[in-house]
Amino acid sequence: MPPYINAIGTATPSHDIHPSFLAWARERVSPREMRLFDRMAARAGIEQRWSVLTAEPAPIGPDGFYGNNAVPGTAERMAIYAQAAPGLAVEAIERLAKKVPLGHITHLVVASCTGFVAPGIDQIIARRLGLAFDVERLLIGFMGCYAAVAALRSARHIVRSVPHARVLVITVELSTLHMQPDTTLEPLLAQLQFGDGAAAALVTADPAGFSLDETFAAALPHSDDLIRWTITDQGFVMHLSGAVPNHISSALAEPALRASITGGVDPATVDGWAVHAGGRSILDAVEHAFALAPDALAASRAVLRTAGNMSSATLMFVLERLLAGPPVREGRALAFGPGLAAEGFAFRSAA
Repeated sequence: MPPYINAIGTATPSHDIHPSFLAWARERVSPREMRLFDRMAARAGIEQRWSVLTAEPAPIGPDGFYGNNAVPGTAERMAIYAQAAPGLAVEAIERLAKKVPLGHITHLVVASCTGFVAPGIDQIIARRLGLAFDVERLLIGFMGCYAAVAALRSARHIVRSVPHARVLVITVELSTLHMQPDTTLEPLLAQLQFGDGAAAALVTADPAGFSLDETFAAALPHSDDLIRWTITDQGFVMHLSGAVPNHISSALAEPALRASITGGVDPATVDGWAVHAGGRSILDAVEHAFALAPDALAASRAVLRTAGNMSSATLMFVLERLLAGPPVREGRALAFGPGLAAEGFAFRSAA
C-alpha cells in the first residue's frame, strides 16, 4: 500500500498587503514604467496577498515596517520570523486537526526558506504542540517553491520504511518579510507575486485522502541564474527572471521531462492537476505545454488569486482544494523552483 496524504490544513495571516504594495510600487517607477506595471499587475491574476506584518500601522505606510523607505536589517526581519512563523504553522495544524485526529505523531517534517532560527522552527513547533520528546524531526530549508514536494516525498519514504509512522508535514513561509525598495520593474513585479502562508498535512499508511505515488525530480539545464535568493544585510533578496515561463515552456516540450511528469499517460487523462501557483505566466506555460482544458488548473489559479505565491506552502494549498473536490483518478503534482528545477509526484484518491 502506498502512503497517503490523509488531510491538509492551511492558514494565512489576517492582513491583506496587496493593495498597499501596489500603491507603494507605483510610486517607485517612472511614469512610463508605471503604465506597464499597472498592466502587468492587472494581468497577474492576484487579488489578495496576506502578511504577518500588522495592519496598524500599515507595513508600507509612513510608520510601518517599510515606512519612509526603510530597509530593515536581516536581524530585524528574522526576529519577526522567529515569533510569527511558528504561530502561523500552529494555526494550519489546528485546522488540520479539525479534519483528522493528530494523536501519536512519530515524525515531523518542516519546510521553510524565508527564515532561520535555532533551535529550529521544527523544535519550536514540536514544543508548542506538546509532541513526544522522541519524535524524529527533519527541517528542509532554502529549497524554495518545490520544497513541499521534497517534504511530502520525505514523508513518503518514512512511511514506506516505517509503516506505522504518522508524519506531520508543515510548510510555512513569510515572504513579505523580504520586500526591497527597488525602483526597476522586474524586481517589483517579482515582489508582486509573494505572500505569507502555512500548511500542514498528515501522511500515514491509512488509505484516506490522496495516495503519494511515484515521485520525480529534474534539474533544468542552463537555468541556474533564473531564480535566486541572496542573503544580504537587508533581508533575502529574490531574483525572479522574466525568462522563467519561456524556459519552462521549452523544458516541457522535451519528451523525457514530459514523461517524468505524466508517467507516460496522456495529459488529457489526468483529472487532478496540482501545479504550484508560482505566477499566472507559469500556470499558462504548463496549461499550453500539455494542451490542458481551460479549467484544468482551476485550483492553482484560485490559490494564486486569493493568496499569491507563498513559496513552499502554495502547492499544499492547491492540494487542499483538490482534496475537497471530486475524487481524482489520475493526479499529478508539479512545482518549479531555484535551480531551475521541476519536482512532483503522482497521486489519486483513496478507493
